[in-house]
Amino acid sequence: MLQTATAILAVVPTVSGLVAMTGVGDPLYALLALPHDATLDSNLRFYAGIWLGLGLAAFWVVPRIERETALFRALWLMIFIGGIGRGLSLFALGLPFLPFVGFTALEIVGAPLFVWWQHRVARAAARRRCPIV
Repeated sequence: MLQTATAILAVVPTVSGLVAMTGVGDPLYALLALPHDATLDSNLRFYAGIWLGLGLAAFWVVPRIERETALFRALWLMIFIGGIGRGLSLFALGLPFLPFVGFTALEIVGAPLFVWWQHRVARAAARRRCPIV
Protein backbone atom coordinates (compact mmCIF):
# COMPACT_ATOMS: atom_id res chain seq x y z
CA MET A 1 0.00 0.00 0.00
CA LEU A 2 2.88 2.37 0.76
CA GLN A 3 4.33 1.75 -2.69
CA THR A 4 0.99 2.53 -4.33
CA ALA A 5 0.43 5.68 -2.28
CA THR A 6 3.97 6.87 -3.01
CA ALA A 7 3.60 6.22 -6.75
CA ILE A 8 0.29 8.09 -6.85
CA LEU A 9 1.76 11.04 -4.96
CA ALA A 10 4.88 11.02 -7.19
CA VAL A 11 2.65 11.84 -10.16
CA VAL A 12 1.96 15.31 -8.71
CA PRO A 13 5.53 16.68 -8.69
CA THR A 14 6.39 14.86 -11.90
CA VAL A 15 3.51 16.24 -13.96
CA SER A 16 3.35 19.65 -12.32
CA GLY A 17 7.16 19.93 -12.53
CA LEU A 18 7.02 19.28 -16.28
CA VAL A 19 4.25 21.86 -16.72
CA ALA A 20 6.02 24.39 -14.50
CA MET A 21 9.16 24.13 -16.65
CA THR A 22 7.31 26.60 -18.89
CA GLY A 23 8.22 29.29 -16.33
CA VAL A 24 5.98 32.35 -16.29
CA GLY A 25 4.01 30.70 -19.10
CA ASP A 26 2.78 28.01 -16.65
CA PRO A 27 -1.04 27.84 -16.98
CA LEU A 28 -1.29 27.98 -13.18
CA TYR A 29 0.03 31.54 -13.27
CA ALA A 30 -1.97 32.72 -16.31
CA LEU A 31 -4.58 34.55 -14.21
CA LEU A 32 -1.86 36.29 -12.22
CA ALA A 33 -0.43 38.10 -15.25
CA LEU A 34 3.14 37.67 -14.05
CA PRO A 35 5.73 39.90 -15.68
CA HIS A 36 7.88 38.28 -18.34
CA ASP A 37 11.01 38.85 -16.31
CA ALA A 38 14.07 36.70 -17.04
CA THR A 39 15.04 36.31 -13.37
CA LEU A 40 11.54 35.29 -12.28
CA ASP A 41 11.22 32.90 -15.23
CA SER A 42 14.64 31.40 -14.50
CA ASN A 43 13.80 30.83 -10.83
CA LEU A 44 10.40 29.32 -11.63
CA ARG A 45 11.99 26.89 -14.10
CA PHE A 46 14.78 26.05 -11.64
CA TYR A 47 12.34 25.23 -8.83
CA ALA A 48 10.19 23.31 -11.30
CA GLY A 49 13.23 21.23 -12.20
CA ILE A 50 13.87 20.45 -8.54
CA TRP A 51 10.19 19.55 -8.10
CA LEU A 52 10.33 17.32 -11.17
CA GLY A 53 13.48 15.66 -9.82
CA LEU A 54 11.76 15.00 -6.51
CA GLY A 55 8.91 13.28 -8.35
CA LEU A 56 11.30 11.14 -10.38
CA ALA A 57 13.23 10.21 -7.23
CA ALA A 58 9.97 9.19 -5.57
CA PHE A 59 9.18 6.92 -8.52
CA TRP A 60 12.70 5.48 -8.31
CA VAL A 61 12.31 4.59 -4.62
CA VAL A 62 8.94 2.80 -5.04
CA PRO A 63 10.22 -0.69 -6.01
CA ARG A 64 12.62 -0.83 -3.05
CA ILE A 65 10.70 1.35 -0.61
CA GLU A 66 11.42 -0.88 2.38
CA ARG A 67 15.21 -0.52 1.82
CA GLU A 68 15.51 3.13 0.80
CA THR A 69 14.83 4.68 4.20
CA ALA A 70 17.38 7.49 3.94
CA LEU A 71 16.22 8.66 0.50
CA PHE A 72 12.55 8.28 1.42
CA ARG A 73 13.07 10.41 4.52
CA ALA A 74 15.11 12.99 2.62
CA LEU A 75 12.34 13.37 0.03
CA TRP A 76 9.68 13.80 2.70
CA LEU A 77 11.92 16.21 4.64
CA MET A 78 12.17 18.40 1.54
CA ILE A 79 8.40 18.25 1.14
CA PHE A 80 7.91 19.07 4.83
CA ILE A 81 10.23 22.09 4.62
CA GLY A 82 8.37 23.22 1.48
CA GLY A 83 5.14 22.96 3.48
CA ILE A 84 6.62 25.18 6.18
CA GLY A 85 7.37 27.72 3.44
CA ARG A 86 3.78 27.50 2.21
CA GLY A 87 2.58 27.94 5.79
CA LEU A 88 4.69 31.07 6.18
CA SER A 89 3.22 32.41 2.94
CA LEU A 90 -0.30 31.59 4.14
CA PHE A 91 0.23 33.62 7.32
CA ALA A 92 2.06 36.47 5.56
CA LEU A 93 -0.14 36.89 2.47
CA GLY A 94 -3.34 34.92 3.06
CA LEU A 95 -4.94 31.95 1.37
CA PRO A 96 -3.66 30.75 -2.00
CA PHE A 97 -5.80 28.79 -4.48
CA LEU A 98 -7.74 26.17 -2.48
CA PRO A 99 -5.77 23.09 -3.67
CA PHE A 100 -2.61 24.67 -2.26
CA VAL A 101 -4.15 24.74 1.22
CA GLY A 102 -4.58 20.97 0.89
CA PHE A 103 -1.02 20.58 -0.37
CA THR A 104 0.19 22.50 2.69
CA ALA A 105 -1.66 20.13 5.01
CA LEU A 106 -0.26 17.09 3.19
CA GLU A 107 3.24 18.51 3.34
CA ILE A 108 3.18 19.39 7.04
CA VAL A 109 0.97 16.63 8.46
CA GLY A 110 1.42 13.93 5.82
CA ALA A 111 5.22 14.02 5.72
CA PRO A 112 5.70 12.72 9.29
CA LEU A 113 2.96 10.14 8.73
CA PHE A 114 4.60 8.82 5.56
CA VAL A 115 7.99 8.63 7.30
CA TRP A 116 6.38 6.68 10.17
CA TRP A 117 4.59 4.39 7.70
CA GLN A 118 7.82 3.64 5.82
CA HIS A 119 9.59 2.95 9.12
CA ARG A 120 6.99 0.31 9.94
CA VAL A 121 7.26 -1.22 6.46
CA ALA A 122 11.08 -1.29 6.65
CA ARG A 123 11.02 -2.83 10.12
CA ALA A 124 8.56 -5.53 9.03
CA ALA A 125 10.69 -6.30 5.96
CA ALA A 126 13.82 -6.57 8.12
CA ARG A 127 12.06 -9.02 10.41
CA ARG A 128 11.11 -11.19 7.43
CA ARG A 129 14.74 -11.20 6.22
CA CYS A 130 16.23 -11.81 9.65
CA PRO A 131 13.73 -12.99 12.29
CA ILE A 132 16.10 -12.13 15.15
CA VAL A 133 15.82 -8.36 14.51
